[in-house]
Amino acid sequence: MARYTKKTKPSLQTKDEAMKIARGTQRPGQTKEQTKLIAQGIQKGIDLYKRELKGKARELDRKLKKASGQNARPEGGDDRVEQQIRYRQHWLPWVLLVLSWVGIAAYLLLFAGTE
Repeated sequence: MARYTKKTKPSLQTKDEAMKIARGTQRPGQTKEQTKLIAQGIQKGIDLYKRELKGKARELDRKLKKASGQNARPEGGDDRVEQQIRYRQHWLPWVLLVLSWVGIAAYLLLFAGTE
């Protein structure tokens, strides 16, 4: 029966990276054990950083899902705002139409009866 633990084993890539950093900062006269301890500390720091980064990414995903869910569908039917769209037409075309009809009527009354 296998048990799952909360402790995760660090990846080989993390171990290699930590060891490279530890060797890069190694002092003269430093023993291998001391270098290994420094590498373990660096490894824990890298793991902690990755864990925090994953947590921030998860939190950001939750916020994005929540925001997109709110935009997709409004909550409750009572909060809806009905919009009335009113188209206001300019008065100039109507004035020109009326003037043209008045002009045609005047022409017909004045000049159509004389022929």
